[in-house]
Amino acid sequence: MRTNGESKFSFLLIGLGLGAIGGLMAALLARKETRELLRQRSGKTVDYLNQQGKKLREATEGIVEKGKELVSPRCCSVDATTEAEEQTYNEERRETLGG
Repeated sequence: MRTNGESKFSFLLIGLGLGAIGGLMAALLARKETRELLRQRSGKTVDYLNQQGKKLREATEGIVEKGKELVSPRCCSVDATTEAEEQTYNEERRETLGG
């Protein structure tokens, strides 16, 4: 014959078992929904980041163009630097030889 405490313990174990099985089933079903939700949100996030990147590229291109207009073409080019160095070298050489 069972005591009242033993029957309560049995019901507790049965309840925990059924709860665990129900929880696992709910988690499996929710997992699919969660994946769908994450997929949708990640798609929206990628679209948003692409839009922001495009805006940033356009703004940067504008800044670069303004910078090119402000800076003379000779100051930053390698050819212009080489020409200036050659010119300085030739002037110094003439001064040394001729002077």
